[in-house]
Amino acid sequence: MNLKSVKTNWHVITGGPSTGKTTVINLLNERGFKTTIEHARHYIDTMREEGRTVEEIRANKRKFQLGVLNMQIEQEAELAPSETVFLDRAIPDALAYYKFLNLEMDELLKNALQKVSYKSIFILDRLPFVNDYARTEDKEAQLKIHKLIIEVYESLGFPVIFVPVISPEERVDFILKNVQNI
Repeated sequence: MNLKSVKTNWHVITGGPSTGKTTVINLLNERGFKTTIEHARHYIDTMREEGRTVEEIRANKRKFQLGVLNMQIEQEAELAPSETVFLDRAIPDALAYYKFLNLEMDELLKNALQKVSYKSIFILDRLPFVNDYARTEDKEAQLKIHKLIIEVYESLGFPVIFVPVISPEERVDFILKNVQNI
């Protein structure tokens, strides 16, 4: 199914590392909305359960990105286009990371990008950078990835809405108000 021709009711919550995406997604879920998980962290957690370290998992950049991309493609394929869903990142985020890592775009990503459709893209303004077990980026990388995500979604022609730095609850209210106006 080519989703470009199918209108979805999917809203992407995205931004660079440490912008509060997961917090916003969790709050949307608590308010009763269907949400998805962030696949990079899920992939890392799955591999750690198999005994691998974060450093080992991230060492092969292409393998890591393909693992995350495959999970994202699989998840989006299972969503009903008519259902209102808030996604914690989406397939185009992979393109931003490919660019950040200087990876050549492969057929899997090219084909996936041709099929995507989202009703709106909410890009969370950056918060102070906080490192954790799954993040290997620094503040400079956070800024570069954030800019690449904006460039990717704008280049694909999706409606981009910037979410300011306000409290997490206010961010959710801002998103829901803008969803209603779309």
